[in-house]
Amino acid sequence: MDFAFDARTEELRGRLLAFMDEYVHPAEEVAERQRAALPSPWHTPPVVEELKAAARARGLWNLFMPGDEYGAGLTNLQYAPLAEITGRSPQLAPTALNCAAPDTGNMELLAQFGSGRQRARWLEPLLAGEIRSAFAMTEPDVASSDATNVQTRIERDGDSYVITGRKWYISGAMNPACEIFIVMGKTDPGAEDVRRQQSMVLVPRDTPGVEVRRAMKVYGYEDHYHGGHAEIVFDRVRVPVENLIGEEGGGFAIAQARLGPGRIHHCMRLIGMAERAIELMCRRAASRTAFGRPLAAQGVVQEWIADARVAVEQLRLLVLKTAWLMDTAGNRAAHTEIQAIKIATPRTVVEILDRAVQLHGAGGVGQDFPLAELWAAARTLRLADGPDEVHQRSLARRELRRHL
Repeated sequence: MDFAFDARTEELRGRLLAFMDEYVHPAEEVAERQRAALPSPWHTPPVVEELKAAARARGLWNLFMPGDEYGAGLTNLQYAPLAEITGRSPQLAPTALNCAAPDTGNMELLAQFGSGRQRARWLEPLLAGEIRSAFAMTEPDVASSDATNVQTRIERDGDSYVITGRKWYISGAMNPACEIFIVMGKTDPGAEDVRRQQSMVLVPRDTPGVEVRRAMKVYGYEDHYHGGHAEIVFDRVRVPVENLIGEEGGGFAIAQARLGPGRIHHCMRLIGMAERAIELMCRRAASRTAFGRPLAAQGVVQEWIADARVAVEQLRLLVLKTAWLMDTAGNRAAHTEIQAIKIATPRTVVEILDRAVQLHGAGGVGQDFPLAELWAAARTLRLADGPDEVHQRSLARRELRRHL
């Protein structure tokens, strides 16, 4: 693996860093002011549309999408340092570049498994940033860390599927611009192979029987920039058979294909969050005095900053190695590394953010700094796309298999 960024990556990094300084960071306060006048917390502040237009004009659009048919044609290794930069402002930057979850995973899913009609109807407006989407898998009544537990039913009835079930923490679904749900449920609950029981269907938001019941909070936050996290009830929702994605029984495999890139994208952005935390720690330490000495002169503060720098450099190398393996050997061959970064990155970034909060005192837990909200987002990622323990279990089994 070559540790140097290639010429295209360096050029895009420079362009993106300039965009962040000129547009994104100044827009953070503007967006917060505009939000007070919006009809709901989940409507998009007008400045976000301005950012999207500026990003698109500068060629900073759909950078996540592999191949050049729909995206920028970047490899995972090329995209990694760009996603890291957007992680410095996770509320605005990913959306500005049309690189925000869950739309990214949904676009990849539709590009890989969707029919021509499905891609024309839903993928194209998503790629254009005209609509948003959600991925409805997690359920409140079962342990969703095991996706085979999903209980939502998708039953064939003539030329239609009828969907009945309840989902929650469906990211992005509170945003009024969210027009389409990708719903995972069971079409054949009696199938011998539990991984062939599930299927995925496309459900437009305005379909009769779809009820977006409430917004779920994350550590007290509405997570409005992410489009919120909704509880959704599907009460005998009827959609055409042509809304099936792929084949019946293929839902579990499609979900796994979707989650691999999603996990590494989260880790890339988390590193950017950690970098911003370190920057805030250093500024705070240099500007505050306690007990007659600057905080920067306190030994414990120096240890926190040094440890954070070491940890971030370790994480970045592991994420870059994983991206390189995904590009050169495929996602399946990089399974161990994907799980390793999914375990290590959120856990470590939470620790860095926690120390940054501590260094900021009361300010660290309030709204005048982004640290508390960043901490909540990072802590949530120890659950999203599979909790730590599931990845540890799978990773340990793979290691043990080599010796048993």
